[in-house]
Amino acid sequence: MTALAGTGTLTRFALRRDRMTLPVWIAVNALMVLSMPNALRGLYPTDADRADLLRQMSANSSLRAMVGPVFGDSLGALTAWRVGVYAGALAAVTGLLVVVRHTRDEEESGRHELLASGAVGRRASLTAALLTAVVANAVLALLLAAGLAAQGAAGAVAFALGVAGTGLVFATLAAIVAQLTESARLARGLTAAALGAAFVLRAAGDAARDDGSSALTWLSPLGWLENLRAFAGERWWVPALFTAAVLAQAAVAYVLAARRDVGLSFLPARPGPAAGRLGTAGALAWRLQRGGVLGWSVGFFVAGVVYGGMTEGAADLVGDNARAREIFERMGGHAGLTDTFLASMTGVMGLIAALYVVASVLRLHGEETSGRAEPVLAGAVGRLRWAAGHLVIAFGGAALLMLLTGLGFAAGYGKEAGAILGACLVQVPAVWVIGGTAVLLYGWAPRLAPAAWGVAGAVLLLGWVGPALDAPEAVLDLSPFGHLPKLPGGEMAWEPVAVLLGLAAVLVAAGLTGVRRRDLTA
Repeated sequence: MTALAGTGTLTRFALRRDRMTLPVWIAVNALMVLSMPNALRGLYPTDADRADLLRQMSANSSLRAMVGPVFGDSLGALTAWRVGVYAGALAAVTGLLVVVRHTRDEEESGRHELLASGAVGRRASLTAALLTAVVANAVLALLLAAGLAAQGAAGAVAFALGVAGTGLVFATLAAIVAQLTESARLARGLTAAALGAAFVLRAAGDAARDDGSSALTWLSPLGWLENLRAFAGERWWVPALFTAAVLAQAAVAYVLAARRDVGLSFLPARPGPAAGRLGTAGALAWRLQRGGVLGWSVGFFVAGVVYGGMTEGAADLVGDNARAREIFERMGGHAGLTDTFLASMTGVMGLIAALYVVASVLRLHGEETSGRAEPVLAGAVGRLRWAAGHLVIAFGGAALLMLLTGLGFAAGYGKEAGAILGACLVQVPAVWVIGGTAVLLYGWAPRLAPAAWGVAGAVLLLGWVGPALDAPEAVLDLSPFGHLPKLPGGEMAWEPVAVLLGLAAVLVAAGLTGVRRRDLTA
C-alpha cells in the first residue's frame, strides 16, 4: 500500500463535510471583491477624482497601514488596493480552518485512527486536507478572475493568483503547526497569530513607505499580494514567492507527519495535574476557551487603537466626496463625518465579533461530536449547566470584545471616550442575536449547526458590502445590526436594543430546550 492510498476518497469526504461552510466563505470573499468596481465607480467617477485619491493616499500613512498603498488609478487597481489585503486574509482564514479541521481535529476525535486502520496511506489524510484547501482557493481564484476580467484580464488573473496564493501559504503553515501541537485549538490559534503578525508587518511597512518597498512589507505574504500590483503593471515573478513558500511548507509538513505517531505531536501538552480548580462545568469551559478569549481580546483592542488613530485621516480622505459620505452615512448615520466614520467602524467590529460568538457557541458542538462531552455529563452535571458554562463565555466574551474595542478606539482617537464606548457596547445585542441563532441550530439540528457560519457570513456581507452596493433598506434590515442606533453622533434608541436582547434570549432558551430534549450525537 502506498503512502497516498485512499487520498481521493478522503478528499471527497472532506469536501462533502465542508459542503455547507466552504461555499459560504468563498461566496463572502468573492462578493466582497466583485462588488468593489461598481462601488468605486460611484465613489470616484472621473480620472481627476482617482488621481486625487492617489495623491491623498501617498500622504496618509494611517490609511496605508489599514488598506495598503495604491499603485494605479484604474477601477481594477483601486479594487485590488481597497480589498486585496482583506480578501487575502479571508482566504488565509479559510485555508487554515480547513487544514486544521481535517488533520489535527480528526486525530483529536479519534476518527483518523479509525480511518487509518483501513486501506489508507500514512500521508493520505494530510494530502486530502491540503487538496481540499487547494480546491477551495482554486474555486475562489476562478470566480475572482472571471468577475474582474472586465477590468483587465491580466490584472484579474494576477489578483486571483495572489489571493489564492495567500490562502495556500497559510493552509500549508497550518499543516506544519498541526504536526507541532497536540490541540486543534492551539493549532488554529498559532496559525491565526501568524496571520495577525503578517498583517502587522505589512501595516508597519506600508505606513513607512508609500510604494510597498519596505522590508517589513516583504516579510509578509499579505505584502507580497499587494506588491504583485494587479492592474498596475503586474509583477509576474511575485507568484513565484507564493509557490516557493507553499512547496517548502508542504514539504516540512510531510516530513514532520512521517516522524510522529497518530495523536502525538512535537510539542506535547503539559502533563497533569492541571493547575487551578476545575470543580464546575463553567470552570472547565473557561479552561477550554480562555486561550481563544485572550487572543480575540488582544486583537480587538489593538484594532480599536489602530482604527481610532486613523479616524481623523479617514475623515480627511473622504473630504467633499459625496458618494463616499453617503456610504459612510448608510453604515454610520448622518452625524458629522468623524462620528459617522466612528459609527461605521464600530459596526464593522460588531460584525467581526459575531464570528467570535459563533465559534464559541459551536465549541459545544465540537465537545459533543468528539465524545468529550459524554464523560462530563455522565457525572453530576446536567446538560443545561454544561451548556451554560460555554454560553456564558460566548456571550460574555462578545461583550468583553466590544468593551475592549471601545477602550482601544478611545485610546487611539483620544477624544469622546464615553460616546465611543457606548457606540461599541450598543453592538452587543445584535452580536447576541447571531449567537442565539447558533444556539438554536445546535440545540435542535446539531448536524446543521455549522450553518451558523453561513448566517454570520451573510450578516457580515450585508453590513460590509450592502451600503456600497446601494442595497435597499429592506435588505439591510435583514441583519440585526441594521436596527441599532448609529452611535456616536446619533440619538440613542432603547426600543430596538430591547427587542434584540429579547430575541436573543428567546433564541438561546429555545436552543437550550432542544439540547435538553434530544439525544447526544457522536
